[in-house]
Amino acid sequence: MSTYKSDFLHVLAERGFIHQVSEPEALDALAREKTITAYIGFDCTAASLHVGSLLPIMLLYWLQQTGHRPIALMGGGTTRVGDPSGKDESRRLNTDEAINDNLKGIRAIFSKFLKFEGAGGNAVMANNADWLNTLNYIDFLRDVGRHFSINRMLAFDSVKLRLERQQELSFLEFNYMILQAYDFVELHRRYGCVLQMGGSDQWGNIVNGIDLGRRLHSAQLFALTSPLITTSSGAKMGKTAAGAVWLNPDLVSPYEYWQYRRNTEDADVERFLKLFTVLPLDEIARLAALRDQEINEAKKVLATEATALVHGRAAADEAAATARTTFEEGGLGANLPTVELPRGELAAGLGVLAAFVKAGLAGSNGEVRRAIANNAIMVNDVRVTSDKATVGEADVTADGVVKLSLGRKRHVLLKPV
Repeated sequence: MSTYKSDFLHVLAERGFIHQVSEPEALDALAREKTITAYIGFDCTAASLHVGSLLPIMLLYWLQQTGHRPIALMGGGTTRVGDPSGKDESRRLNTDEAINDNLKGIRAIFSKFLKFEGAGGNAVMANNADWLNTLNYIDFLRDVGRHFSINRMLAFDSVKLRLERQQELSFLEFNYMILQAYDFVELHRRYGCVLQMGGSDQWGNIVNGIDLGRRLHSAQLFALTSPLITTSSGAKMGKTAAGAVWLNPDLVSPYEYWQYRRNTEDADVERFLKLFTVLPLDEIARLAALRDQEINEAKKVLATEATALVHGRAAADEAAATARTTFEEGGLGANLPTVELPRGELAAGLGVLAAFVKAGLAGSNGEVRRAIANNAIMVNDVRVTSDKATVGEADVTADGVVKLSLGRKRHVLLKPV
């Protein structure tokens, strides 16, 4: 049971979002007394955020739902440097053009979770390029850099772990923590922001910002971190055999996202219902109490509710209906992922290994061979027993597609064009 008295921290604690909080009593009292402003930063290294970014997005969601003001900070400036946290090698540097293109895709995701100024809410979307890209280097070193101790910076995990593994850490990356600390102070100056949130690997960087705010403006700032989420089997969130689970529907369809959530391990259902849906806790407790085959019903609820948050209720219900048609009624779900290929490839006879790789169901021929050996490969619901098998025009169904299946839960339609 949470001991926090503010709605904000109470909700986060009850749902499992909190790993560490600086001065928790003071932050709890402040959140009860007034509307607080808090931010999380998101670097723009890809055209979409992936499911690993969903937990910090939910932190901002609950911040606004409990009466406070969220800032989604786009890292238009810091992306030019690259965050070394959790990395064994330098990130690839993006051009300004690529960063701006990525920003467009990322911004669209937040509108599904937050109500922004001008759209009936108070959320702010800021871009640190607005202040970082125009800094004078000498002035910045004199006014901000002098407050940072190299000895202390070397002790932070993002630096220490890279050096212990004898992996190069560039001077560019070494400056990242200073820029992040400056972001916090700048957001405090511009918006009255008093809290930075992030994953537990960001604790050192956030504390730097708290210290800088105190030194420059005698400001009382706070830190809150969430646990880094892995599955019960130890797998990292956001990755599957087919690649990253993106939040942009053009990269991962609502149906594929629904299936990703449906495949949650039994031991993770309750935790993920709390983190990635907005269902009431008593309903989550009821679902979590289901056992044996009934736990699958809880997984379907998780899949539908989590997909509704990311892609909308209509897309979530459609994905659930497709799954029901495909798995429970033995039909061909209309919204299964579809991959087009030239009709001539089928006419010539496409090897089953190549077909499954083209469909994105496997990353290599070897992966398909192993799946065949495990009786996990089917074409039009007929099991494939030989890696020499081919897919041809005779396999095209009356619906104009060939259904490829890997196991019971992953299906793709090949459509000749």
